[in-house]
Amino acid sequence: MSLVMGIDTGGTYTDGVILDLDNHQVIAKAKVLTTHDDLTEGISNCIRGLKCDDFETVSVVALSTTLATNAIVEGRGGEVGLLLLGREPNDRLPVKNYVVIPGGHDVTGEPQDELDLGEVRKAVNSFKGKVDSVAVSGFFSIRNPEHELKTRKLVREILDVPVVCAHELSSTLGFYERTVTAALNARLIPVIADLIEAVKRVLQEMDIHAPLMIVKGDGSLMSEVMTREKPVDTILSGPAASIFGATFKAEAKNALVFDMGGTTTDIAILQNGRPRVNEEGAVVDGWSTRVQAAEINTYGIGGDSYIRVDEERRLMIGPHRVCPLALAASKYPYLVEELQRQLNQVRVYTRYAQPADCFILAQEPVSGDLTDTELEVIDILRQGPHNLFSLAAKLYKEPYLIKLDNLVASGILARASVTPTDIVHASGVYTQWNREASILGIQSLARKMNLPFEEFLELAMEAIVDKLSLAILQSLSNYENSGLQLQDEPGAMYFIRKILRPKDEGAFNCNLHFKFPVVAIGAPVRAYLPQVAKKLNLKLIIQESAEVANAIGAASGEIVEVVKVLIKENSISQYSVYAPKEKREFDNLKEAKEYALAEASHYAALRAEKAGADSCELSVNQEDIEAMTPTGESIYVETKIEVTAVGRPKWKDD
Repeated sequence: MSLVMGIDTGGTYTDGVILDLDNHQVIAKAKVLTTHDDLTEGISNCIRGLKCDDFETVSVVALSTTLATNAIVEGRGGEVGLLLLGREPNDRLPVKNYVVIPGGHDVTGEPQDELDLGEVRKAVNSFKGKVDSVAVSGFFSIRNPEHELKTRKLVREILDVPVVCAHELSSTLGFYERTVTAALNARLIPVIADLIEAVKRVLQEMDIHAPLMIVKGDGSLMSEVMTREKPVDTILSGPAASIFGATFKAEAKNALVFDMGGTTTDIAILQNGRPRVNEEGAVVDGWSTRVQAAEINTYGIGGDSYIRVDEERRLMIGPHRVCPLALAASKYPYLVEELQRQLNQVRVYTRYAQPADCFILAQEPVSGDLTDTELEVIDILRQGPHNLFSLAAKLYKEPYLIKLDNLVASGILARASVTPTDIVHASGVYTQWNREASILGIQSLARKMNLPFEEFLELAMEAIVDKLSLAILQSLSNYENSGLQLQDEPGAMYFIRKILRPKDEGAFNCNLHFKFPVVAIGAPVRAYLPQVAKKLNLKLIIQESAEVANAIGAASGEIVEVVKVLIKENSISQYSVYAPKEKREFDNLKEAKEYALAEASHYAALRAEKAGADSCELSVNQEDIEAMTPTGESIYVETKIEVTAVGRPKWKDD
């Protein structure tokens, strides 16, 4: 059997599966809570939860991870020295140490200035003892990488640190975006290296000697070696894995994939079994990159979304994530008694918190810039979490005087409160944790809205279903490039309300027709998606192992490497070929095309092998672009050649 282990570390859960790829069968699966302080602890717990009799039969281990994305968002990583060749930055950069050096090329690949190696040496020497890695980005290096390659060679002679060249990470125009990509890649090298080493230690402890593969942002796999060199490619790794896991056993090749997790809902649309790739590159925490990632729509609604009632008694859901009361009380049962005491008290509401809010010490403060009350709260919570009213009693203060938003925003405190997970606990649909805590928390919100418990429960459920339905409609609108933000369009929302809330007394209602089904994955979807499907009149597919589809996607991934080569006619009627490693000139177009195709095929196969493919199939897409003159004549503009190498990972026993 071809057994593959897939592991996905998500915001709430770490999922694991063992797949028999020959028979498309899930042999074992596990779901454990993600350990954010140390991801490897959760990974270890997950692998042990698989309870496999013989891990020796596992041929490959594939990991999808949020680590790269989270590290960028949180500003973590190594110190980077950035060398910019031929152009000043036109915006902020994700590095502190950078130097601009004369050099770089123009759009035709000709030097716009000679590379000043003396300045390169001076800059590199200034990085000594300050940086963990170096990134090199030359102006129009994708037209000619000569200056980047010379600079990298000199850096390696002077410093014993990893060196990243921007042209090797992207072949797309956009000097600033390529520079950001290179800088982030360099910053992530030690972060991903630590993860790989930690995961390998876990595998070794459990006597698993299979090669380790990592999921990229487009859902394909790459080897440990390539991941260490190109960690930035793992941006959006987790959501991409879910897309392919959703259709592992589904017959639908054209589908909307709906992944509802703890923090967000991610939606992608598949055509012929693959998602559209965002050619512009992924944007993470405001940084525009050139990382090729699946086109995914993300919405701030998940199983752990914060449900609250505002001062005008309106029900609000998300986008912030909190710990479900059911989960918090399962770890700290005394919270049930605190929630009950709060519910029995006189109605006292605060603008700074919800009546059901509980607070947990997430990390010790590193800054001394805290108020006396904040320091007292931290000291109390070191003994365990409490709700706001219990904290007020211990502090001898009124609840409305205690403001903890700053501690929550800084990550020192975590908030536990009512979430969609609590809604399904209270309704009896899902009862894994402490249902009583969920009921008490919901009762406090119902009281704040002056509604009976059952009526509030129904209202909350319908509001969640409506938000999820709107997310599907918005994703379809985005896919068709409508440019509409549906919630901001009164006309669109008039008809959407006719769809979501049909009325018998109205003059008309609306129905939809979908051309493909929705494949739903994630732990919460069984509770909500059947109602979404009913409202939207869509075909719903929820597979047997939908709750661990992300891990299935990791395990079932393929290696995909794409190489693009451009041919353009220059001013002296020669043909310039812009290949991955060099620019070359040819006297006739036929020779240029032959060389370009051979180079693209060679590098695609080479990259696939480095990414861990045992063997690969090559597919070629060639496009000749011409333009019409005012007299109706056709003139040659350029040729684009794209070679895609696709292969399965190399097995342990091969």
